[in-house]
Amino acid sequence: MATRPPTPRAQILIIDDEPIIRATLAEYLHQEGFAVEVVADGEAAVELAGRKRFDVALCDVNLPGMDGIEVLQHLLQINPETFVLLITAYATVENAVEAFQKGAQDYLMKPILLDEVSNKIRRLLALRDLRQENQWLRRELNRTQPQDAVVGRSPQMRKLYDLVRKVAPTRSTVLMLGESGTGKELLAREIHRLSNEARGYETRFIAVNCAAIPHEMLENQLFGHRKGAFTGADRDSAGVFVHAGAGTVFLDEIAEMSLAVQAKLLRAIEQKEILPVGADEPIQVEARIIAATNKDLAKEVEAGRFREDLFYRFSVVTFRLPPLRDRREDIPELVDFCIAKHARALGKSINGVTHEAMQLLLSHSWRGNIRELDNAIQRAVILGEGPLITPEDLPPDLCPQQNDPFLIDDLSVAVERFERMHIERILRQTPDKKEAARRLNIGLSSLYRKIELLGIPTKSET
Repeated sequence: MATRPPTPRAQILIIDDEPIIRATLAEYLHQEGFAVEVVADGEAAVELAGRKRFDVALCDVNLPGMDGIEVLQHLLQINPETFVLLITAYATVENAVEAFQKGAQDYLMKPILLDEVSNKIRRLLALRDLRQENQWLRRELNRTQPQDAVVGRSPQMRKLYDLVRKVAPTRSTVLMLGESGTGKELLAREIHRLSNEARGYETRFIAVNCAAIPHEMLENQLFGHRKGAFTGADRDSAGVFVHAGAGTVFLDEIAEMSLAVQAKLLRAIEQKEILPVGADEPIQVEARIIAATNKDLAKEVEAGRFREDLFYRFSVVTFRLPPLRDRREDIPELVDFCIAKHARALGKSINGVTHEAMQLLLSHSWRGNIRELDNAIQRAVILGEGPLITPEDLPPDLCPQQNDPFLIDDLSVAVERFERMHIERILRQTPDKKEAARRLNIGLSSLYRKIELLGIPTKSET
């Protein structure tokens, strides 16, 4: 975590028409280590506050011209974070209530006790420091775990994280493959974030959904146009690649792009230049391209709908995001993350799910993957009334499935059924027993024992 910046020296403004009080307070507070400014009337105080930020203002109620209540209001309009202490020779309930309603933090009674002044100021500054620390901690939390984060510790996700860390510092073009809702854009944003960290400065991330923009408009959106290029083009327009600068352009649903736009995109990748619509000279661009699709691009190439040379350009670094049903062990962590995100946004005090609700979440097929899960949790947080999400809070379609290992109350039976299901899935993906044992993080002999004990069918080895 980053080091919290040091607290600057507190700035104090004294507003009083009596020279002796101004001088005495200024000398004392200066000796106490504060930076002090003094003025004799409200107009001067407002003018000075407009040019300089003050942490605390000590303001006499009875001032010539603008009175202390008016000064209080003006100071808080200029800087709502300034603490204002009103100085008065006599206090009544009525004027105290008015002052506090207008935003005053406290009173100082004449004759002024210097120790009391110091104690009140330090108490207010301690409150200020606490607020600033809370704000800083919230920023750090958002920086280290953003609202939309890639979550999961399954073997598949750990491999993806390793690849992200290797690819992020480079400028390589990246292709994201996976079903809709598996988090392709989130992973692209994580690559962009880590790339910025490696550079040491912030760049832009611009996402474009190629399927949502008509073909005739997508070229203009990406590459821009010159004045007069078509009817209505009354001025030059820079496209996404120019706006992104040295940042990242994320092209979602890349398979929906027309062949003509694909040709211009290939030039942007190979030559690092684009040709705006109606332009004679190309423009150099720096943006990194990350593309995503839920289609099989190899089949799209065979069908003539996707350029083969562009396909190979994108295939340099490929991420294959697994569907949620193939990494169910990540569901509890994803659920916790989604609850925290939506509870914070909705101001709800929900911090978990009941055992029965988690069973339903673990057993669901999640055809919409993480997006469907996130929507289900958002609904549950909205409807939930207690500290835990219950089955009644979840969408109706999260119905139990017969013989599902997650719906068994007996823990040992549920663990055994999940273990069998998990090993079967790994063996389907990796028939080689040594590789399967490595992925399962167990010894080869242990794998054979579990296969025999659990009655897992295997293909004959040659």
